[in-house]
Amino acid sequence: MPPHGPRDSSRDPYQDLPLPEPPDDFYADDVYGDPWDDAQHPEEGEWMGVPDATPVASFAPPAAAAPARFATPADALRTVYGYESFRGDQAEIIDQVVSGGDAVVLMPTGGGKSVCYQIPALVREGTGLVVSPLIALMHDQVDALRANGVNAAYLNSTQSAAERADVERAYLAGELDLVYVAPERLSSPATTRLLQRGALSVIAIDEAHCVSQWGHDFRPDYLALGDLGERFPGVPRMALTATATRATHKELTERLHLDGPGGTPAAKHFVASFDRPNIQYRIVPKVDPRKQLVSFIRSMPEGAAGIVYALSRKSVEQTATYLAAQGFDALPYHAGLPAEVRAANQARFLREGGVVMVATIAFGMGIDKPDVRFVAHIDLPKSVEGYYQETGRAGRDGEPSVAWMAYGLGDVVQQRRLIDQSPGDRTFKMRMGQHLDAMLALCETVECRRQNLLNYFGQESGPCGNCDTCLEKPDTFDGLVPAQKLLSTIVRLKRERNQAFGAGHLIDILRGSSNDRIRQQKHDGLATYGIGTDLSDQDWRSVVRQLLARGILVAQGDYGTLAPGEAAGGVLKGETPVPLRKDTMGRVSGGGRARKASAASDAVAEGDRSLFEALRAWRAETAREIGKPAYIVFGDATLRALAELRPASIGELDGITGIGEKKREAYGDAVLAVIAAT
Repeated sequence: MPPHGPRDSSRDPYQDLPLPEPPDDFYADDVYGDPWDDAQHPEEGEWMGVPDATPVASFAPPAAAAPARFATPADALRTVYGYESFRGDQAEIIDQVVSGGDAVVLMPTGGGKSVCYQIPALVREGTGLVVSPLIALMHDQVDALRANGVNAAYLNSTQSAAERADVERAYLAGELDLVYVAPERLSSPATTRLLQRGALSVIAIDEAHCVSQWGHDFRPDYLALGDLGERFPGVPRMALTATATRATHKELTERLHLDGPGGTPAAKHFVASFDRPNIQYRIVPKVDPRKQLVSFIRSMPEGAAGIVYALSRKSVEQTATYLAAQGFDALPYHAGLPAEVRAANQARFLREGGVVMVATIAFGMGIDKPDVRFVAHIDLPKSVEGYYQETGRAGRDGEPSVAWMAYGLGDVVQQRRLIDQSPGDRTFKMRMGQHLDAMLALCETVECRRQNLLNYFGQESGPCGNCDTCLEKPDTFDGLVPAQKLLSTIVRLKRERNQAFGAGHLIDILRGSSNDRIRQQKHDGLATYGIGTDLSDQDWRSVVRQLLARGILVAQGDYGTLAPGEAAGGVLKGETPVPLRKDTMGRVSGGGRARKASAASDAVAEGDRSLFEALRAWRAETAREIGKPAYIVFGDATLRALAELRPASIGELDGITGIGEKKREAYGDAVLAVIAAT
């Protein structure tokens, strides 16, 4: 951990920059470490040489593999999930796997990836094995499957020895449709022996981008999954992820041996569009981020659930406290909180409406909550892939949602500092620098943000008409002269006095400030002193931020002093144009005139709203009684269909989206009673 002593105002060029000193726990959290820390991944004891609690040798061989539950994928879709047709590439992906072929699937969050491996497990003989990175994700998916009448289970360290033994016996007896495990547990020889004694129908590797060192969430234990084809010959394998650039896609295919090595057939690749048209992207200049955050949340529908991401644990707790004081139901979540506090906060977020979770990136990937209406960032993510993954947790149900971020000069300097101080080698630091450059390009673009985001993943699109830069075209100005003034000041200080300073002091020189530091350093005698009074302090910070993003400036050393970048020469000579966006400074807002996201009831016809709200109240009460999140009962789309169609008999529930056979039996009479009474 880099040392952080008291700030020395005589040496610190950032004394006037709104960049807080990194807290003591900053480098100990998950900024460059493992986002699957003990917060949601207590699997360590299962892969560090600790034997499994139940000896596999005590079991008898299975009498038979789990029988195929359905004759066709369409039967499974209709009976289990209550849907009449597949979406996008789902049908083709499922056919590929059901016929015994391997598949690599890139599909955005909310696109229906889980159906692509769950249905083959129901149609093929045997038990589907799902490799899932987080315990919370396993629990959510198993709960949802059981609610739909699927025999699903998991094996992880939250279970007692007796509970794991029951699951193992059920697997060997051919009673399970699907079983979920973590990659660490699958690395255990005992787990491999157990699974080999049964019969697998399909192997699905979820969040497969974790195998790639080019990705944003590299997890070394995924590397051991490359030999699954050898451990379980003849079982079709799937790698699925919502986040992968071309480099990540190529690497995960190779590392998981899905590229046809040794003469084996190569997996078929399915790449859906990464576009999430229901998410509106907004990025605003950071002035007072907490006040801006409050303004943004208040622009959302009343009772909207959301996630706020912050970089450090201390910032998480301070922000949650601030939001609570403003009247929001805000909870903190980070790896340093006691396990029981994390569990209780997570449970409230999943089961109750209107909760705002303020968290580090330890929270999110394993949270299968479909009705998150917004994801906000008050600190800059370290990569576009991470940003896309985090914002993708909004609007999984397809309803309008918002991804909002406040971004400023301090974020750029702090991220550069983190990269410089990271323990990685030159290649690692170069890779992290490339990730940051792409993130800055997204923040600083004056064109469509969605277009920039999709281009990063190798997909072309036109302007979306639904991001902040499309809804309110940014003003731009010729930044050549301001850039030359700033660069000239930096060059003169270095050449004439062998000095280097940060943004705050350089702006003071340009604006002709007369403070003690300027006078002590005799910087009021510089030729560039006072030549930048045409721009405000905030305007100059915007210029510095954009020049850093373009590589015209670079931040150096522990204190982030500024120096000319590779592109500075052409600017000083007047050969390189410097168009800059004109930020609207001085206001504390949530992000311009962007369209407000719709509440759940906004998509319901006026005459159906009272019934829709009655159904929502029934759903909430039912969820509380069974101790599960509301979406496990029914999603909003199902409630809207019920409010519109008003079925009067059990038979009329057939064909309504989201009502499969099991849920019709469990909730049909209660739903009809609500409809009849409203």
